[in-house]
Amino acid sequence: MNAEDVKGFFASRESLDMEQYLVLDYYLECVGDIETALAHFCSEQSTAQWKRVGVDEDFRPMHAAKVIDYDVIEELEQLSYPVKHSETGKIHACRVTIAHPHCNFGPKIPNLLTAVCGEGTYFTPGVPVVKLMDIHFPDTYLADFEGPKFGIDGLRNILNAHGRPIFFGVVKPNIGLSPEEFSEIAYQSWLGGLDIAKDDEMLADVTWSSIEERAAHLGKARRKAEAETGEPKIYLANITDEVDSLMEKHDIAVRNGANALLINALPVGLSAVRMLSNYTQVPLIGHFPFIASFSRMEKYGIHSKVMTKLQRLAGLDVVIMPGFGDRMMTPEEEVIENVIECTKPMGRIKPCLPVPGGSDSALTLETVWRKVGSVDFGFVPGRGVFGHPMGPRAGAKSIRQAWEAIEQGISIETWAETHPELQAMIDQSALKKQD
Repeated sequence: MNAEDVKGFFASRESLDMEQYLVLDYYLECVGDIETALAHFCSEQSTAQWKRVGVDEDFRPMHAAKVIDYDVIEELEQLSYPVKHSETGKIHACRVTIAHPHCNFGPKIPNLLTAVCGEGTYFTPGVPVVKLMDIHFPDTYLADFEGPKFGIDGLRNILNAHGRPIFFGVVKPNIGLSPEEFSEIAYQSWLGGLDIAKDDEMLADVTWSSIEERAAHLGKARRKAEAETGEPKIYLANITDEVDSLMEKHDIAVRNGANALLINALPVGLSAVRMLSNYTQVPLIGHFPFIASFSRMEKYGIHSKVMTKLQRLAGLDVVIMPGFGDRMMTPEEEVIENVIECTKPMGRIKPCLPVPGGSDSALTLETVWRKVGSVDFGFVPGRGVFGHPMGPRAGAKSIRQAWEAIEQGISIETWAETHPELQAMIDQSALKKQD
């Protein structure tokens, strides 16, 4: 690529109609001449050959991705990761902002991903280390997406739960319970104060606990709990499966008693999520399997907040994500960025409920609330409810008691003096620390 060719892949924001472009933020490690490498990077993800041989034409003004800003962070002695490559020269770490014309792929998530994090992006000569850090969508692009059908307000209205977090619980043991056993445990947790009892992301439609039988038992238990507590409840059924069976699994689960559905978004694909969101009349909740495999490395892959943003775009009403603390191996800043992606303005797309989770209990609720900075989040213990020494009903009560302490401005230790379920969690934690 000669110097004149390189210029065709650079532009200023002011020279472009930015409503026609997505804005992409990348971390790149470039080998050799930086601007040549960046031109190749743009070319490979858009118009790699911009004219026919012997024809006076140039597709770059309409179809080329273009660098609109870049900053050289530092010169490196070697690549951050030992990626095999053929180029030679100095290595520079860069932050690069690219405008990519969305007419190249349209409002289609698979085609979008193919362009901005596909073959062209990760196999560009001179750019062996790549991390997509963020995507920004113009309103003209967002106008073709429906986004969440219910969102935060819709879910709160279903549950009549306002001014506080939404309390989820992952029924445990997560694998091995019969539908009857599973429903009894969920029922007890609803009586204790959970809003939503959910299937684990690994429990789907299996021979020993079919979605049909499990949903029927859980639907009956849910209605019984609603009658006894006077509060709406949700059974969240996992319908993750082969894509060609998702609609059928949806119908079976809802017909038999599930009133919200869990989907492992990346394993089935975001296009499948969008299809379900357009079809369903119950809230759709996403879980995060597969995301860490390409987001955890600091300088390679795709930042997890990109996937959170895309899950919201695809129509998830709730996004479950890795939460705070060492157990989930996610920096606190990254967790907060993902929470923000669920709720910040996004054109016509409704906010979705962020659920940062991982080894939570009544003892971590205040920490999560303070770090999130609002009540618009879901709290999703597993063993923190279902491993409670007094049983799942007491486990759920301990969560609600912890929230009562927060509302009263009282420490959980003081509140626990008159609330035995909360005290039991404190005592259990103390014993574990002694071990």
